Amino acid sequence: MAGHSKWANIQHRKGRQDAKRGKIWTKIIREITVAARAGGPDPAANPALRLAWDKATAANMPKDNILRAIQRGSGASDGENYESIRYEGYGIGGAAVIIDCMTDNRTRTVSDVRHALTKHGGNLGTDGCVTFMFRHCGQFIFGPGNDEDKIMEVALEAGADDIITDEEGVIEVLCEPADFHTVKDALLQAGLTPDSDAILMKPLNETVLTGEDAVKMQKILDMLEELDDVQEVYTSAVLELE
Repeated sequence: MAGHSKWANIQHRKGRQDAKRGKIWTKIIREITVAARAGGPDPAANPALRLAWDKATAANMPKDNILRAIQRGSGASDGENYESIRYEGYGIGGAAVIIDCMTDNRTRTVSDVRHALTKHGGNLGTDGCVTFMFRHCGQFIFGPGNDEDKIMEVALEAGADDIITDEEGVIEVLCEPADFHTVKDALLQAGLTPDSDAILMKPLNETVLTGEDAVKMQKILDMLEELDDVQEVYTSAVLELE
């Protein structure tokens, strides 16, 4: 993993997400609606809804949009009936890819995902082919210059199980998904605001790609993230882009 900057990759991804804010809002609204339909309209009693609400807030979505999505999800059973489905595959250099979708048409979605993967040199795999290469966990990222000792003390006390600091000073806090909101609340109450936080699939090992391989992999990720049915894309690839 030497020779690449985790912080640069984090900032690059954040910039790309900001540029696609309109599409991200659409995906978050779908996630809120599905979460409210499945678990009720109260975020305090519905962890999936609280997580989606947090995503909406982080994406600067107006509260009225959030409340309308909750109302739509909890009010009636009519409208689109979305289901969650996960696809797995490989990108350039054998980099693992997990694609989480919400869809009302599996045939359309799998076709779109397969096309996005194969167009630039990846391929769709079978169920379970790469999941074992990832850990399902809560993750909090703090940029260089934060107080490592304070973050470690607060996070471990709240239930985090791993704190990793790299050579750049980027601090990564990991916890079990069930402890995510407890750890997040403790960090915020201590005045520690992460630069990013999420429940995600974290790769256990990374595949560093450079040059044309990195460009091709970026094209695969961009195509996948542009698909309306795709909610999240996780990959073991780390891209060294000029």
